[in-house]
Amino acid sequence: MRYIAFSVTLAAVLTMSSAVAFDAPKRKSGLWELKMTDAKTPRAQTMQMCIDEKTDNLMAQQAGGMQQQQCTQSTVRKEGDKIISESVCNFGNTKSTTRAVFTGKFDSAYRVDAKTTYDPEMMGMKESSTTIEAKWTGPCKPGQKPGDMIMPGMGTMNMNEMMKHMPKKQ
Repeated sequence: MRYIAFSVTLAAVLTMSSAVAFDAPKRKSGLWELKMTDAKTPRAQTMQMCIDEKTDNLMAQQAGGMQQQQCTQSTVRKEGDKIISESVCNFGNTKSTTRAVFTGKFDSAYRVDAKTTYDPEMMGMKESSTTIEAKWTGPCKPGQKPGDMIMPGMGTMNMNEMMKHMPKKQ
């Protein structure tokens, strides 16, 4: 179950990074709190992430590479004060179709509302609805380095280190 929660969180962070790669304002460097809720999970999952511009750029680059490898369609556009990201991706034999709407200011707080359908079902799910509420909380804590992601029950992982081991864009 923790692997599923981590996978969903990582996907959400990478989706958000792909929107940042579009033409959205950059997230402010420092400590961000991301609260993720899913329609099927009553409790919110909260994580913290220490980021800087280099980490945001690396995540956007990695998200772009993953989209090129796994997605047959991917668009990001602005509609007024919203950023809309739509994609059709393949994970194994499952096709996922996602529409994510980003609102807010990336320098202080933003929100993502994402809806995904799976065909055939993925891990028993036909669809999912996820909301991410992110807010900048201040500078990173002493001892934290950019890329550190703290998830309750899973400890600290560093996104920069994890991305070094992910397949490179072909």
